[in-house]
Amino acid sequence: MSRHYFSRQLYQSAAPFSHYVEHGNIGYTAGIIGQRPSTGELVSDDVSQQCDAMLSNLQILLHEQGLTLRDLLRTTVYLTDYRDFAAINDVFAERLYEPYPARTTVQVASLPLGAKGRLNQ
Repeated sequence: MSRHYFSRQLYQSAAPFSHYVEHGNIGYTAGIIGQRPSTGELVSDDVSQQCDAMLSNLQILLHEQGLTLRDLLRTTVYLTDYRDFAAINDVFAERLYEPYPARTTVQVASLPLGAKGRLNQ
């Protein structure tokens, strides 16, 4: 049986999706971008600041599930410019702990709101 969750602390999008779905002992998140939870606007045009905000938003969502960033098994990062890979790596190295989750990073043509990166866990 699955459990669906929509956080009241994150931006209240009208789009039909759940922020978090748990099936068995595994949880899945919707794509998270570097938005301000209160307005839905991007925190900055800077990819490092967007990445930090993505991880902060993920941390809020995980905390509501009784989890932390240490509980991550894998992440998928979508970048609009692969040249931002080093900046994303730096933020991940500051915010995540060994042993790191598995990670896939891919370049895409665009992301919502013109975001430079998006995280799926």
